[in-house]
Amino acid sequence: MQQTRGFVVMALSTLLMGTTTAQASAAVPFDANAKVAYSLSGATVQCGDTLTHHTKLTRDLNCPGTVPYALRVAAAGVVLDLGGYTVRRTGPQVDGSQGIVVEADSMVRNGTIQGFNYGLVGQLSALHVRLHKLALLDHIRAVYDRGATNFLITECRLSGNVAGLGNEFDASNGTFDVRSSVFTHNGTAMFADFHNIDVLDSTFTSNGNVVYCWQGNVRFRSSMLAWNASVSTIPNDGAGPRMCSQMRFENTLIANNTAFAPPTVPVWEPLRLSMINSMAVNNGSSLQAAAETVYIDGNTFYDNAGGLILSDRPGVVTVPLTGIVRGNQFLSNDGDGLRVLAPSTPTVIGNVALGNTGFGIYAPTAFDGGGNVARDNGAGDCVGIFCTPY
Repeated sequence: MQQTRGFVVMALSTLLMGTTTAQASAAVPFDANAKVAYSLSGATVQCGDTLTHHTKLTRDLNCPGTVPYALRVAAAGVVLDLGGYTVRRTGPQVDGSQGIVVEADSMVRNGTIQGFNYGLVGQLSALHVRLHKLALLDHIRAVYDRGATNFLITECRLSGNVAGLGNEFDASNGTFDVRSSVFTHNGTAMFADFHNIDVLDSTFTSNGNVVYCWQGNVRFRSSMLAWNASVSTIPNDGAGPRMCSQMRFENTLIANNTAFAPPTVPVWEPLRLSMINSMAVNNGSSLQAAAETVYIDGNTFYDNAGGLILSDRPGVVTVPLTGIVRGNQFLSNDGDGLRVLAPSTPTVIGNVALGNTGFGIYAPTAFDGGGNVARDNGAGDCVGIFCTPY
């Protein structure tokens, strides 16, 4: 693989220049830093307390994992401001230890939660929870949904956790709306099981796996996924109840990851795969996707260990993959730039394939939409569609 640092920097600059528009079009509906009147009891808060009024910490809380929770928020509209301090577990890890438990619509902001089994928990009675400028460090599960909580997570950092975002198995459904946040050195940064995840203007680096999409929808916008062991696990549950409905990338940089998928589940199998105006650069594998429909438009696949491979998603009834592959550039990848496995029938239109070691575009069963260009590919330029050299 070639060194592509300059290309990545250029791509990142392009990505960041588009961030302002994305943020403006999805503006946060209220001020996370709004001033509130804090309870005078903030200075005397103890481990295990239940909070029903706005509270601001004035010191660190070192809490044993044996208490039911470090703190509990039990009234709607409460702002718990950690005041820049840390709520941490002391002593040995205890199964089920909890940092901050939220039981009502409220906000937790401005501080660190560290070292619990569950860092911050949304209970069934909490439908809307805002997390702002928090560092969630070294938990088994950093943010955990036990009910149907809609989390809005802004300017947070999740690091060193076994799982960053997760939920109660078979007993919860909600959303994780992630904005301007950083996930690093987690085992799995995000887990979607009967949950939808929407990520905007966020960064994922040095994670074992960025997102496991088992059931739900996952969307990345104006974000960067770089230097992770794998980008996503998207399994096919066969006749089971779970399926990843959609994996979607918009204006996102995917660079220098060891692989798109882990070796145990090497193919992404969502119902729908969308990639729009994104860049996949210097990744250590091809992107293999078996879906029912795809929309792959305006992307660049450059200097990866393989290009894009599309195939049918096996199911109770397997149908040929359909959709649009348009206006993409497949440049200097090992293997084929674009390969479409029979009997998949996407429409391939206006793509450019240059300098790949295999075929530029190998798509014997695809529909030829015209306007495709290919040259200087090692095994040949195009199979199944007509390409011009310029």
